[in-house]
Amino acid sequence: MVEIPRIRFAHLPTPVEELPRLSRRLGGPKLLVKRDDQTGLAFGGNKTRKLEFLLGDALAQEADMLITAGAIQSNHCRQTAAAAARFGLGCELALFGEPEPNPSANLWLDQLLGAEVVPIQREERDEALKGLERAAIEKGRRPYLVPYGGSNSTGALGYAFAMQELVAQRTQSDWIVLPSSSGGTQAGMMAGAQISRYTGKILGISVDEPREILQSSVAQLATETANRLQPASEFAPQDALVNDDYCSPGYGVLTDAEREAVKMFAEFEGLLLDPVYTGRAAAGLLDLIGRGFFKKSETVLFWHTGGTPALFAGKYSESLLRRPDRG
Repeated sequence: MVEIPRIRFAHLPTPVEELPRLSRRLGGPKLLVKRDDQTGLAFGGNKTRKLEFLLGDALAQEADMLITAGAIQSNHCRQTAAAAARFGLGCELALFGEPEPNPSANLWLDQLLGAEVVPIQREERDEALKGLERAAIEKGRRPYLVPYGGSNSTGALGYAFAMQELVAQRTQSDWIVLPSSSGGTQAGMMAGAQISRYTGKILGISVDEPREILQSSVAQLATETANRLQPASEFAPQDALVNDDYCSPGYGVLTDAEREAVKMFAEFEGLLLDPVYTGRAAAGLLDLIGRGFFKKSETVLFWHTGGTPALFAGKYSESLLRRPDRG
């Protein structure tokens, strides 16, 4: 296997914990949580694992700045800004979404970490990144483009190795449930599951993409990632288990389902989820349990991908304290 550059700064391994009160409240299955909200970089999250490899690649190329894009409350951008600060690199963030006159949560942290924020429209994301890269090169900088969500075969390696970590923890689960959006986390898990011989099923709850589109992108990325570790690997779209029943309200739109899930995890387990990613995945998990999708005898591991600073964003904080409308 070709040596892959990696800079180790995440707090690993992250713990696996039982959720006994929530499991009892729901009447089964047995619930576990993998705490990737505790990876340690500026409030942690799943992107920290990816950034170990992306930063390794950037430094190997002698980059002196990072450029990436995301929503205005992007967890990925916050962790990228933190990684840049830690290793003395410049950082530019192309952010889309409703402007915040008084920056809060992740956006506030981006600025505290020293990143330069460039407002863009979501549909111009890719062109904006190329423009920032060209402008940086013209200024004599050596920029490194970090892909949206850290989701390429380099970033996804973080979750291929995360699956090896999980297996080494001797955690037995029939299912892993996680939020899936740009697809890198789920793709890395699929590649790592094959290599580490994890026998459970990995179910991505789509945050914003139709099932067929997400399945296709995850399978392709899983294939690319696995082949960097174990050649002659291939995944078909149907190998990527995706549920898109909960993404129709749109990206970052907080519904009663997310609100109830965030409240339940907080009140029964003292566990903080975020309103966009883990909140939506948890809402899907609770609904699937209620509909009998999982057997009561099974063990389901919820992979907490972080994002808790978004709880303090002005658009979410007050809304989360409202009780769901039961009609």
